[in-house]
Amino acid sequence: MSNEYRIAETKSFLKSIKKPEYSEIYSKIKSIIYSQLKNNPHYGHNIKKLKGEFQNIYRYRISDYRLFYINDDKKKVVFVVDLHHRKEAYK
Repeated sequence: MSNEYRIAETKSFLKSIKKPEYSEIYSKIKSIIYSQLKNNPHYGHNIKKLKGEFQNIYRYRISDYRLFYINDDKKKVVFVVDLHHRKEAYK
């Protein structure tokens, strides 16, 4: 059995990436970031676990954007929840 995580994109994430400003960043997410999350979604240079009421959510920093995701360690799945510009990400 593989130790690699699978990536699952939620409906809210798929809705947010349809915005034209996210088209270029989405190609970077698919080609670079997903491979990093598949190997280790818990730790990394751009990965941070949120605190407080969002303590189960991780964020991945992509320049001025934030990719939010949740890990299911038992099923080895990373649920990609949302993508926002950093100005709107934490409101």
